[in-house]
Amino acid sequence: MIEGEKKCIGLIFGGESNEHEVSISSAKTVFQAFNSEINKQRFTIKAFYISKFGDWLDSDLSEKILIGEVENNTTKKQGVFNQEKINFLEGIEFQNVDVWFPLLHGFNGEDGSIHGLLNFSKKPLIGCGIIGSALGMDKILMKTIFSNLKLPQVKYLVFENEDLENVEVKKKLLNKILKKLNFPVFVKPSNSGSSLGISKVVNESGILQALEKAREIDPRILVEEGLEVREIECGIIGNSKLLTSEIGEVKYESDWYDYDSKYYSNNTITIPAEIDPEITKEIQEIAIQSCRALNIFGYARVDFFLEKSSNKIFLNEINTIPGFTNKSMFPMLWEASGLNIEQLVAKLVDISLDL
Repeated sequence: MIEGEKKCIGLIFGGESNEHEVSISSAKTVFQAFNSEINKQRFTIKAFYISKFGDWLDSDLSEKILIGEVENNTTKKQGVFNQEKINFLEGIEFQNVDVWFPLLHGFNGEDGSIHGLLNFSKKPLIGCGIIGSALGMDKILMKTIFSNLKLPQVKYLVFENEDLENVEVKKKLLNKILKKLNFPVFVKPSNSGSSLGISKVVNESGILQALEKAREIDPRILVEEGLEVREIECGIIGNSKLLTSEIGEVKYESDWYDYDSKYYSNNTITIPAEIDPEITKEIQEIAIQSCRALNIFGYARVDFFLEKSSNKIFLNEINTIPGFTNKSMFPMLWEASGLNIEQLVAKLVDISLDL
């Protein structure tokens, strides 16, 4: 970077997904980090809020949402099909943005959609590209690739576009789950985040309701066997060379690590996790291997299960746009690894620019 030249960061947040509020919370943290005294010497930042209805707001109003001057729920649905509104980006001043920082969790963001759109601007972005984002978001495709590479995973079944109104289909699915998996099982939509749409099922009677719940989000459904495990997480940053953070463990008071546990409960975070150094090393190696397999780079959080009875490692999933809220693990992992939040966001810019 030329001495004295500031880079303008285009922070995109909000979005139409069911993780809209999480995205706003993450963006507030990142916005504050870029506006710290040390980062203001290197960066300026422009905010771009996308409403729950898909409308883009200008940077002035977007910034007011981040600093609390305007409530995001006051923005109204505009006439998307109004003939006068041909360009959905009309009025959005983004020409002077140097680096994009999309913080859109869930669909139309974490699934690679926003990355494809931003590619047309021919400017670098923080995070991975379309393919890695799409694969990281789609649990079924992700697990299929991991299976082909013999990476350790819990037993699972896949159901795609099944007619849950059909009695015979429901009977078939139920029998397959009972035959292949042991209770408890976790029923998940293939494309979702923050544990939304996921159910823990402890007996046969709860399966069909859980399948219906998952289908409300995605007709492609994953059913995993539940084990007695510890929740272990590892941060990744880098491009040609991927670096791993310290390993962290989340202990939660709820029955499982659901949405409320992630964002509203006082969980116990231990960084570094109290595990054997050899297990730590293996987790870090699998984290890098799994990201390489899906073409994930820039930054990500890789989640693992560590079975309590055997210390077996199971790769769970990769989050390509992990949260940056005050309860989010990703910034905590890097804080413990020597990068505070201000240093972390600056490092992510440098990675995007290959500095």
